[in-house]
Amino acid sequence: MLLEIGKKIGERYKIIRHIGTGGMANVYLGHDLILDRDVAVKVLRYDFQNNKEALRRFQREALSATQLIHPNIVGVYDVDEDNGLQYIIMEYVEGTDLKKYIEKNGKASPEEAIHIMSQVLSAMALAHRNRIIHRDIKPQNLLIDKDNTIKVTDFGIAVALSDTSITQTNTLLGSVHYISPEQARGSMTTIKSDIYALGIVLYELLNGKVPFDGESAVSIALKHFQEPMPSIREQNPEIPQSLENVILKATAKEPIDRYESCEDMLHDLESSLSPSRAHEEVFTPAAMLDETKVLEPIKVPDKTQKEQTVTATTVEDSTAQKEKERNSKKEKKSKKKKWIFAILFLIAAIAIAAFAIFMNREPDPVEVPAISNVNENTARSLLQEANLTVGEVIEEYNEEVAEGFVIRTNPESGEFLPPSSEVDLYISLGNEPVIFDDYLGENYSDARSELRELGFMVERENVYDESESGTVLGQSIDPNTEVVAKGTKVVLTVSMGEQTYTMENLSGLNREAVESYADEYGLNVDFNEEASDEIAEGLVLSQSISPLSNFNRGDNITVTISSGPAEPEIVTFSKEITIPFEAPQEESSSEESNSESNSSESASQPARNHVIIYMKDADHKIEDVFREFDIKEEQKVTLNFRILEGENGAYIVERDGKVIMEEDNLTE
Repeated sequence: MLLEIGKKIGERYKIIRHIGTGGMANVYLGHDLILDRDVAVKVLRYDFQNNKEALRRFQREALSATQLIHPNIVGVYDVDEDNGLQYIIMEYVEGTDLKKYIEKNGKASPEEAIHIMSQVLSAMALAHRNRIIHRDIKPQNLLIDKDNTIKVTDFGIAVALSDTSITQTNTLLGSVHYISPEQARGSMTTIKSDIYALGIVLYELLNGKVPFDGESAVSIALKHFQEPMPSIREQNPEIPQSLENVILKATAKEPIDRYESCEDMLHDLESSLSPSRAHEEVFTPAAMLDETKVLEPIKVPDKTQKEQTVTATTVEDSTAQKEKERNSKKEKKSKKKKWIFAILFLIAAIAIAAFAIFMNREPDPVEVPAISNVNENTARSLLQEANLTVGEVIEEYNEEVAEGFVIRTNPESGEFLPPSSEVDLYISLGNEPVIFDDYLGENYSDARSELRELGFMVERENVYDESESGTVLGQSIDPNTEVVAKGTKVVLTVSMGEQTYTMENLSGLNREAVESYADEYGLNVDFNEEASDEIAEGLVLSQSISPLSNFNRGDNITVTISSGPAEPEIVTFSKEITIPFEAPQEESSSEESNSESNSSESASQPARNHVIIYMKDADHKIEDVFREFDIKEEQKVTLNFRILEGENGAYIVERDGKVIMEEDNLTE
């Protein structure tokens, strides 16, 4: 029975759609209405709701899974119940699982397989350090998100399924391909059971299919502890022996021959393609190397030897025996009573001695349990179960053991102590903090190397600045701050030098637009003006920083603005002319009578010529009178011309109404 789409769980998580079904739970895509994010909602199936043991395991293991914070483990956000409905809210991984990935892409290259398995082993190492055994590792439980990051899922659910002895045919068929021999035999599972499954997954990645298959789950399970692991190199000789050895060691039939931890397997896997391991021998489990011990048979004397011994003894002792029998009959009666009392006394003495020994014997010693990498509360419980007590608790920094977990004990695990003895616990404080230094002004490469060596994750943030390129200008952690280095991210702000810009073509812009551009990029601008027949007045004619060249803030630029067409150049020159005088002519005879009457008056006035001069230059037009005067005699006149460069001057002289002189095309 599935949940209704749109149903709200815990008044917070809205069901979007059904994703899949597992052995004990249904999984849905949900949406967190408070944090506005998609989540995976895993709900315990209705047929297990009344199973108290399943409920208890589901809740306990789900809560344990919240401790597993790792980039390659699906995060568990919330564990709760809603009207009897048990649910877990987990990180939603958008992508596919490794099984579908293999079906789609086929065999993985050695490098790709190592990359994938390294992520899985890193996640499982953390789980095992927290005493959590997955028990159901298979490609279906290894998710791949859109960034090709592996996410291990279904922590705790597989444990609950195992602990409550729940069997589901579909689940068994899905997991039996990865089941360890000890699981197939019904024995207790350990971290080495998970390591076996990881070896099978690595085999499947490299080969594209599982090593053991069959028509039924039982036949497949039998193959796991009866048949040898198929050689992957026979199917793909390009796989190096060193990589196949990782599979062979992880999938050894006996747990003692497998890797001690996921860290050991990870280390071996990451070095498997190293040239130094190119000629590695095939891995052979130690259990197969033990020689059969031959026991020497006990020698029994043959019949002839026995008869000879008996005969010799009989002949030798027959005479003495008869004599001894006669003497013994006499003494038998007298000694009989003494022997009875002696035996009774001896029995009593033995009983008393045995009682005394029993009362005074020391109790059997107890073994110090292995409690490294467990939290302090769990360690105390394990010591109490072993009939030991906690002595001194010593705290110290440790890079390998998480804070609050046991580093080691004193005495060490495996030693035998009298009951109720004290065992000292060394508890990890985690990584030792360091005092963060002041890196301002230092070279980024040097600062990064130093920080990485300490264990910091360094990120760079570039800014433009007047400082030399590569200089550290800021740091996200203040100097003299106490901080744990390992895994801590620090951001260093680094100078890229002065910012360089590309000059635009300012042609056609007016003065206001140029000033706005200069303000935006921090330029100091000077303006000039220059006449231009081609560029309109007020627009940019030229610029001192040419277009597409680089410049920095604070640079100077000179911009020339067009003042419009240039004024023509004025050419000045002078022209001297001589205006001749012409005496007036006598009038005709018909007029003589009139002239006679005025003869006396004419004789009294001198003769004159009336002169008019017309001139053309920059200041005068030829049709306008330039000068007008009378002359009584020949007269020289100087004409001062002002003409535009490339143009001509001209003049006309009229005397008494007649043109007597004219000239054009005058130049300097």
